[in-house]
Amino acid sequence: MELSRLFKWVVVLVVILAIWKYVIPWVKSEANSIGSGSAASAASASGGNTSCISAADRASSAWGGGIGRFVNPPYNMEAWSNFKSDIDSKITAAESECACSDDSCRKVKSAMSDLRSLVSDLDNAIRGGTSPGQDIVQRQEQIDRQIDDAREIARAGK
Repeated sequence: MELSRLFKWVVVLVVILAIWKYVIPWVKSEANSIGSGSAASAASASGGNTSCISAADRASSAWGGGIGRFVNPPYNMEAWSNFKSDIDSKITAAESECACSDDSCRKVKSAMSDLRSLVSDLDNAIRGGTSPGQDIVQRQEQIDRQIDDAREIARAGK
């Protein structure tokens, strides 16, 4: 009886991880591709920041799509280092694309600062052998909301 209960929990966790790793990033990319045409035309009409917002989307999507590999120990430290380096690079690219002083650029800069903080916190937890905390998903959602807000601000021409 105990073995079947354990097996059920493992199956549930595998399904949740698969949804988090594959389904959520796919849904986000589909939603971004649906809205990108109108966002690009509105942003270009207003002097736009589509490259800034797109770079932030790439950083956030890469984080969300890859973090599932590092939710439970033992951690592959080489894989983590490569993943972290890739995310740091994408954050830096987004920050450099968002050099303007528009409200949308400031919103994206704030989101990238929050993402950099999230990456750093998880890095410290993984390297220190401690729990990464329970708020990773909520923090990621907040970052995504900030990027969505920046997209709306850019559409409004700000």
